[in-house]
Parts: sequence; C-alpha cells; structure tokens
Amino acid sequence: MNGSAEMPAAARHLAGFPPFLRRFDFRTSPEQTMAFLEAVELLGPGSIEDVRRAAHATLGPERERAGEFDALFRAWFHGEFAPLPGESEDETEVRVHDEGTADLEPLEAPDVDESGRSATAAEALSRRRFRPHADHLLFRRFAREAPARLPRRRGFRRARARRGDTIDLRRALRLAVRQGGDTPELPWRRRRLQHRRILLLIDISGSMKEHTEHALRFAHALYRAAERMECFTLGTRLTRVTGAFRLRNPDRALERASALAPDWDGGTRIGDALRAFLSVPRFAGLARGAAVIVLSDGLERGAPDAMIDAVQRLSRLAWRLSWLTPLAADAGFRPETAALAAVLPWLDDLGDGASPERLRAHVLGLGRVRGRGSDTRHRTRGDVPSGSVSRHATGSRPR
Repeated sequence: MNGSAEMPAAARHLAGFPPFLRRFDFRTSPEQTMAFLEAVELLGPGSIEDVRRAAHATLGPERERAGEFDALFRAWFHGEFAPLPGESEDETEVRVHDEGTADLEPLEAPDVDESGRSATAAEALSRRRFRPHADHLLFRRFAREAPARLPRRRGFRRARARRGDTIDLRRALRLAVRQGGDTPELPWRRRRLQHRRILLLIDISGSMKEHTEHALRFAHALYRAAERMECFTLGTRLTRVTGAFRLRNPDRALERASALAPDWDGGTRIGDALRAFLSVPRFAGLARGAAVIVLSDGLERGAPDAMIDAVQRLSRLAWRLSWLTPLAADAGFRPETAALAAVLPWLDDLGDGASPERLRAHVLGLGRVRGRGSDTRHRTRGDVPSGSVSRHATGSRPR
C-alpha cells in the first residue's frame, strides 16, 4: 500500500482505530497497527467479534483498562458513544500519567484560585511556570551528607567482609590451591548494605501552591543523592515525574516536571490519587519496603473513606510512612480535617514540610530510625526524625 487513498474503505476504517485509541492515552505503535490489520485479514473476519479479538491480541490494552478499551471499540465500530466505564461528567476516576504520556500542550485554567489557599475536588488543568532559582547551599550540603545518612537496608548480593555470616567457598578453595591445601584463615562474605528506596508523593493542588516549588527542588536534590528514588505528583490526577529529575540542571528538571503533570494548582483528590497509585501494580511495587513520604496539607474534600483506605494499604506496603504538611510549622498544630485525623494511627510520622530545611532534617533523620519489626517501646527522642510526631505518641497502629 502506497497510501491510505489506495486502501479499501473497510481497511481505512480499521486503520483509523489505533489513532483513535491514542486520543485516550492508549499507546499504539505503527507496528501494532500493521499487526492488527494482518490479524483481521488472517481471521477472515467472520464477525465483528473476530475484529475485537484481533484488536485485543495486537493492540495490547492493560488489564485494568480492558473495559475502557471495549467501550472505545464499540464507539468506533458500532457508533455507541456511551460514557466510558467509571467515567461521568465530574470524572470520578483519577487519570494516571506515566512519564511521557501527559499532554504537553499548554492548557488553559479558567477560574483557578491564584492564592492557593482553598482546596476543591474540581479539576482545573494548567501548566506551572517556575522561576530560575540560584543553586542553594542547603541542597549542595544535602547532596554531600545524604549518601552516608540516608536509610539503608541489607541487599541480596554479598560482598567480602572481615566478619560475615557465610564462608566465601570459592575464595577459600583458591587460597587452598595457592597455599598447598593450607587455609590459615577462612574468607567470609556478608550481605551488602544499600540505600532503601525513597518514594515521594507530592501534592500539587492549589492549597499547596506556595510550597510546591521547594518540594520539587528538594526531590531533584534527593534524586541526585539517593541510589533509588521515585517521585509522583498528586492533584486531580496522578503523574510520575521521576524522569524529569534525570536532568542535572534543577531549573530544566522542574520545567520538564511542569510539562509532565497537567493538573498544577487545581483541585485536590488525595484519596483517589493514592488509590490510583496502588491500583497500578508496577507503581504499588515501588512502595514495598520503601520509605514513603507524602508531602501534603491533607485538605481532602468530601468523604475521607478513599484516603483512609489508601493510607492503610500504603502503610502495609511501606517500611515507614511519613506525612509532612506545611501546616505543622505551627507548634500547636493538630490535624483538623476528618481525613488526616482519621489516618493518624497508620502514619509512622506526622511532621513539618513547610521548608527545605525541615524536609532535609526529616529525610536524613530516617537513617537513624528502626523498622517496625524492632522494639519501639524503648525508642529515645533522638530516634525520631526531627520535627515529627511519631505514631507512638498518638496511639499504636491498629491491627
């Protein structure tokens, strides 16, 4: 085929289905389009159901989006323009954007509260513009301190050691051969220590507008210092922005992060966004055994059930779950929203996230704390990250 004009009308309609899917954030390549057409030709097809099966086999929708895929199939081939599963006029489902899948075009944001002092569940899409910022001494000092002070865990690979829990049998045999069968001292191996993954979940809603920039600049500095780190933004959507921090220049990294996330300074749906994070297996796996830090004021609008359920599930996955809020800068701070007060028993720390200094102190303090499996009844004040309230001060975790 030299062009679409030479294609039969039926084939043109089939070839138009993959581009139609791309309008709804389904990833389809030209190779998949050709495979879809070849599969339909191979099947006959005897019925429209054969076309649907060929589409599933070659265009490969994710299992969790199979219902949406079928709805789009019916819309394209049957003309049934019904609402997609889980979608309504107020869009109750949070949309998930992995790196590179967000809409990169500038989006208008009418009726957005520029003060950033109110929180709402309504979605208002916009692009955030960050001003160039001089490299702060705090971030450079953090980059020097972090490698030695970030929380660590024992890895699965082993390395040579003076004292260990396993004999290095290969080295022992080589030494025996070299020394005529005599091995005066056995070589040992032990499991290596490596940085524990740190997962940052940053609220970018309108009520957090004054604190979003320094949170992202801190996330960039942490990415440059930590061995394993992931970052997501939460608003009316969930967006993975880790890839933006691969850029060494922080201003360019924040510009890239701004392009990835389309819901800056809009509404807030923390519970739904956290649920969306946990519903994607490759995302939920990032929280397993990680130090999870949620940077949010906790101003959830509506029923708190979604946020309570998500925090409970996240707590079971994480090594330690911390919630840092700029509202905690006040010495007399106590959670007032129903959602944040309800999730307190499942938080390990509730701390101050109002400034980069407090974020730095908390993250570096995580290297001194023990995991949940240790005896916490004798924990001293120095074992808790500075500026945070341990969950043991507010009650034990429910079983």
